[in-house]
Amino acid sequence: MHMADALLSPAVGGALWAGTLATIIYSAKKLKEKMDEKMIPLMGMLGAFIFAGQMINFTIPMTGSSGHIGGGMLLAILLGPFAAFLVIASVLVVQALFFADGGLLALGANIWNLGVYPCFIGYPLIYRIIVRGSRSPKLITVASVLGAVVGLQLGALSVVLETKLSGITELPFNTFLMLMQPIHLAVGLVEGFITAGIVVYVRSLRPDIVDDLEGVKTISSGTSLKKVLAVMALLAVITGGAFSWFASTHPDGLEWSIEKIYGRPEVPEKANPVTEGLSKIQGKTAVLPDYSLPSKVEKETNEAWPAVDPGTSLSGIVGGIMVLALILILGMGIKVMRTHREKS
Repeated sequence: MHMADALLSPAVGGALWAGTLATIIYSAKKLKEKMDEKMIPLMGMLGAFIFAGQMINFTIPMTGSSGHIGGGMLLAILLGPFAAFLVIASVLVVQALFFADGGLLALGANIWNLGVYPCFIGYPLIYRIIVRGSRSPKLITVASVLGAVVGLQLGALSVVLETKLSGITELPFNTFLMLMQPIHLAVGLVEGFITAGIVVYVRSLRPDIVDDLEGVKTISSGTSLKKVLAVMALLAVITGGAFSWFASTHPDGLEWSIEKIYGRPEVPEKANPVTEGLSKIQGKTAVLPDYSLPSKVEKETNEAWPAVDPGTSLSGIVGGIMVLALILILGMGIKVMRTHREKS
């Protein structure tokens, strides 16, 4: 559900950028007030895993479409909504800048659509209410699935509304809506069960992480996160380095919906100075465009499956390291600001 710049007008894209930046600042402020420093490496490792996980599209049976996890619900459950939003923002920034996945004008919208709804609606209003007072795997599964579905449904609806408000494409609103919502319902169900499985497993290792339902989580004193961090690091490397070869070749839900209307998965882009300038910037920063070596960006229409490609593996590992580094820098920056505030 990564929007391209062609779907957005500069006005709508700019408005979503403003809303996203405000939410990032607000989330950082909440963490500055009460952040457990032990959570920073967990944020980084989970971010690396979500980056790798988003590289793997799974086929939606009988549709010719595919989807990938958004990760916002999983992050919110394990990190709390504020830390989760900063992590999903970091993942999408790295994807857009270094892998040309999603446009730069659309980056604010993509962070909003994939981050705000699971972190600030799905988690506090659905997951937390359902599991409060009980931590059974069954309730965790129900809450995870419902939270993921609602988050993706709201995100898909936002894509349709943002495109409509932009007024630069000929996508008919009702048709686009009726295609986007059902396909992302299927994606949300799959993501919900994946989220539940990981959450239940993490709870078996560190129940305090999952059972803490506060907005800003804390780690029990005297305990270690080493096992959880090691598991997430291993999952990130294996997912990005090898599992990514098995990603579905079908278009994702957004591309599929557009293809059903236009006959191709991308809308014709109407040139304007803003998108042209941002496209030039992205062309210079994208070191591994489309998660491939630059020499292999132009691919044949009918690729072999699985797509065993060293460029894909390199992208998965390098991207995960980039996300990890960005989150660690962000976390340390929040820590420094908090220390400075306490001294003053």
